[in-house]
Amino acid sequence: RMLRRVLCTVLFMGALPSLAEASQGHISVVLLGATGDLAKKYLWQGLFQLYMDQVSSGHSFTFHGAALTALEPGQRLMFDVLKKLACPPDESPNRCAVLKDQFLKLSQYHQLKTAENYTVLNREIETLLRQEGLKEAGRIFYFSVPPFAYTEIARHINSSCRPPPGAWLRVVLEKPFGHDLESAQQLAADLTSFFREEEMYRVDHYLGKQAVAHILPFRDQNRQFLDPIWNRHHVERVEIVLKETVDAKGRTSFYEQYGVIRDVLQNHLTEALMFLTMELPANVSRAEEVLQCKLQAFQSLRGLDKNSAVLGQYQAYASQVQEELQKAQDYISTTPTFAGVLIHSDSLRWEGVPFLLTSGKALDERVGYVRVLFKNRAYCTQSETLRDAEHSQCKAKQIIFYIGHGALSTPAVLVSRNLFRPVMPEGSWREAVGQSDLHIFGQPLSDYYVYSPVKERDAYSVLISNIYHGRKDFFITTENLLASWAFWTPLLDSISHQPLRLYPGGVENQHLLDFEMESGEVAFTLAEAVELLNPNRLMPNDYRTIQSKFRQSPLVSAWSEDLISQLASDIEKTASRTVARSGQFHLALSGGSSPVVLFQRLARHHYAFPWKHTHIWLVDERCVPLTDTESNFFSLHNHLLQSVRVPYFNVHPMPVHLNQRLCVEEDRGTELYAKEIVALVANASFDLVLLGVGTDGHTASLFPKSENGLEGAQTVVLTESPVKPHQRMSLSLPLINKARQVFVLVLGKGKHDITILLSRVGHEPRKWPISGVSPSSGQLVWYVDYEALLG
Repeated sequence: RMLRRVLCTVLFMGALPSLAEASQGHISVVLLGATGDLAKKYLWQGLFQLYMDQVSSGHSFTFHGAALTALEPGQRLMFDVLKKLACPPDESPNRCAVLKDQFLKLSQYHQLKTAENYTVLNREIETLLRQEGLKEAGRIFYFSVPPFAYTEIARHINSSCRPPPGAWLRVVLEKPFGHDLESAQQLAADLTSFFREEEMYRVDHYLGKQAVAHILPFRDQNRQFLDPIWNRHHVERVEIVLKETVDAKGRTSFYEQYGVIRDVLQNHLTEALMFLTMELPANVSRAEEVLQCKLQAFQSLRGLDKNSAVLGQYQAYASQVQEELQKAQDYISTTPTFAGVLIHSDSLRWEGVPFLLTSGKALDERVGYVRVLFKNRAYCTQSETLRDAEHSQCKAKQIIFYIGHGALSTPAVLVSRNLFRPVMPEGSWREAVGQSDLHIFGQPLSDYYVYSPVKERDAYSVLISNIYHGRKDFFITTENLLASWAFWTPLLDSISHQPLRLYPGGVENQHLLDFEMESGEVAFTLAEAVELLNPNRLMPNDYRTIQSKFRQSPLVSAWSEDLISQLASDIEKTASRTVARSGQFHLALSGGSSPVVLFQRLARHHYAFPWKHTHIWLVDERCVPLTDTESNFFSLHNHLLQSVRVPYFNVHPMPVHLNQRLCVEEDRGTELYAKEIVALVANASFDLVLLGVGTDGHTASLFPKSENGLEGAQTVVLTESPVKPHQRMSLSLPLINKARQVFVLVLGKGKHDITILLSRVGHEPRKWPISGVSPSSGQLVWYVDYEALLG
């Protein structure tokens, strides 16, 4: 009996105290894609390391390599890999030889191609256990295969290869987990129809990197030092970086689909970001608490737009794509191979602190690190050469989680000596000495307390061990995954056709990829960008073809970015003049998607805006709780209010949620809002109302053929929208027309048809409510971008 012979041999070597202790049960490990690159480079070695570590744990093991390849060639390929497995340097040669020999005997190859193949595998596992008289503890299925194969494999495992009741199932999945939010949701839905959440282990191998895996334990063990300084008052900036010297040659088919943001930033660097920004749970060993804190950290991240990123592509990439993918000579790739992204968290702890995530291929060095740089308020009178590094408060203060490669070439945790001596676990990390000639971020190594792992371990070995132990906090849950894609997808959509900066690669990049932060945005430091694409967005040559009037009112038109800039400036000028004249400024803002970029512009660029004297009103609101993401107020709060200093008593959300119900007439929410306007706004005439236009000609929440709000004495009304959520509250057309100024913002090609239509029709608010906007004693100004105006 093969398994019992193996156990006895290991017993003989002294690895197990007794055969009886091998009674915790049997674990079957099935590696799908057993002859692929990942399996060859990392997974078999990781499984062998698991076997070496756990051979005396009381569990018995068998390892089943599987692939589509037929039995004989597949077996040959797999055992060629297994023969090259290595033991750690500290393992005795005799024990290593025995363990390796036994591991090979416990490993077998299967062709898994059809449903019948999975049934046969299940029968073999059950027969083996019955013959050996062993109880089944569980099964691990490691999917080292492309994601398009996941669903079919999952179906086969679920239908014919599950372990019996009482034994666990752990299914390990490799990225990519989709390429945007929609595809990730679809893949997640497919998998959850076959597996429970606790059965799925999505691998991000960066969570197995020793320096990354130690971020949370480090924060936990050093709470006494970090609690006072791990916040926006003390941290100047955070850098999370993965630089590579290699290019994408040989991987362009993958890279063309994904690019650097999907390949590295959305997963590896984001996970490190979460470990830094999340609130520490009471117990960092409890996976549920850690995962909940990570989700809360995601919810605090401020949304990204195209100004949050700088993008580049190394010069040889295009020709590599043409060659490897047989593309035409004139094919132009818009895939970034370099990205720098500026992220902000709006949590109380991190508000205002810039987090820079950077990665790229064909760069000057291979290195990965997480660097927390602290503010320095000290001035030192003593000359620098005479200062003691350990006590000088003028030297830089930083904590660095050094992931690997680079100058140190090993994982490490570095803490500036003028911060504190960190608490580190003695058994797994030791203080490093020597290498005093090395410099890290401009400082000699002697300026830091430096700790490195007692035993360096490959990331996959760490993760496979965590799978065995059921440590879910080292893996990506479905919620976690979708939260990450929800954060990154809007940026990916906005940059899909953005020009890329070409860079030669390696040390020749010089300063080409340097970038800087300003007003919540990033831009390359060198202004003369070398662009890969000519976006052909030329300004219209003949300005006489663009009228200066639209529907007999002034028209401002430009590309959307310039138009938003002009509109924000005009609103600020109007606010400043009004406050100078009357002491306060009453601004009514519409909801929808168009104003979001305006809100962000006002928040990040208009520091002279008289917010202290500004009252913010809502033009319309959806009948949902104000904390609902569909709420106009929620959007206004997220993109503007939380970033500016408007006195809270100057903010006037619409009362759609009264008596624990939404927009019920008996609650008289419309009357309440109308009375508030009359009480605070002179003559109920807003100083400025900002409106948008729907493709059907609606404005505010006044829709074609609306029964309320288009005429009459009522100033605030309940209306019905043709799209969900149907119930709305809105200012009426007569009230809007009492305003001193009305600005109408129209953006995008999707609004071209309605823009052309409006240029031709008269005053017909029943058909097109926006056509009824005509301030009785004020001014109407149209802000229409070129795409809406010219198509």
